[in-house]
Amino acid sequence: MNEDKFIQVNNLEKTYENGYQAIKSVTFSVKKGDLVCLLGPSGCGKTTTLNMIAGLLNPTGGDIIVNGKSLLNVAPKDRNIGYVFQNYALYPHMTVLQNVMFPMTVGKNKKPKDEAERIAKKFMKLTHIEELADQKPGNLSGGQQQRVSIARALVQEPQILLMDEPLSNLDARLRLKIREEIRNLVKEVGITTLFVTHDQEEALSIGDKIILFHNGVIQQDDKGQDLYLEPNNQFVANFIGNPVIDNFDVKVANDQIVGSDFEIPVAKLNSSKFRSKLADGDYTLSIRPENLKLADEGELSEVIDDIELIGRERVLKFNHAGISQRALIDLEQEVKRGDKVKFKMNLDRIYLFKPDGERIY
Repeated sequence: MNEDKFIQVNNLEKTYENGYQAIKSVTFSVKKGDLVCLLGPSGCGKTTTLNMIAGLLNPTGGDIIVNGKSLLNVAPKDRNIGYVFQNYALYPHMTVLQNVMFPMTVGKNKKPKDEAERIAKKFMKLTHIEELADQKPGNLSGGQQQRVSIARALVQEPQILLMDEPLSNLDARLRLKIREEIRNLVKEVGITTLFVTHDQEEALSIGDKIILFHNGVIQQDDKGQDLYLEPNNQFVANFIGNPVIDNFDVKVANDQIVGSDFEIPVAKLNSSKFRSKLADGDYTLSIRPENLKLADEGELSEVIDDIELIGRERVLKFNHAGISQRALIDLEQEVKRGDKVKFKMNLDRIYLFKPDGERIY
């Protein structure tokens, strides 16, 4: 067994009868024991991919290999996969203990009652719900119901755990707490986990790596910090990051990058960072807000329209050539609404994208 490729998804495709292609030649691998986040906006194909791995949908092309064996002709019940749904899917007439025990009371996984109860209580302890054993789901909070759902998925000791937007029904503070619990739990149990989310902060905080989808295609398969620092294309740069990245329309001509009221000599850029030849033409220059620094002299001269406090930092908002942009500064730096300031760009941290989104620099 190749532990670096415990899960292998090869050229996976899904086209529906109406001709809609939800997944287009998706290929990725997952290391044994890793927690990998499938990230992207609604309708991008991440849940469709998860459902094909689970066997709830049949692919129209490609292969899914787990532990060296193809799953294409394996029934869902025989795939040894646990699934945690967005809506918990608990039985309202059963107690918490009965819900967690249920997978071990039916089918080929049926176990003697004493053994099933022992295993259920083991995972209830791991998910901090042992004191809720006699409660019904209707009496539980959203966070408690999700813990029950996770414990129920784990009692079968599956080889893979799939989680589809498991935190989306919880309030913001509880999401922070439960996502940390999930990360600690799957690492303690040692189970390979695929976690679907549309929330980039969620993915960045818990994923060993992130697979970012858009329009049924993988845009980047990487560690979170690499998606942030080294985006493959403009979609990745725009999707990852909070505050969002700043984008400036520029032209390249006569070895100069020319914006609406600034110029940067191409010679000032790091030649080793070019991914292809920089030809004359239209581009988007992108830079993250923290890489715009207040300075006595800089490329940008702007009037501050608004200031937003986020923790120990402030977001300065300004309008450049009709487009709202942002800079991120320390709380201690004195700036007020209406101030005219200058920003210097960190040229090691700018990106240049072609009109089709391809990254050049």
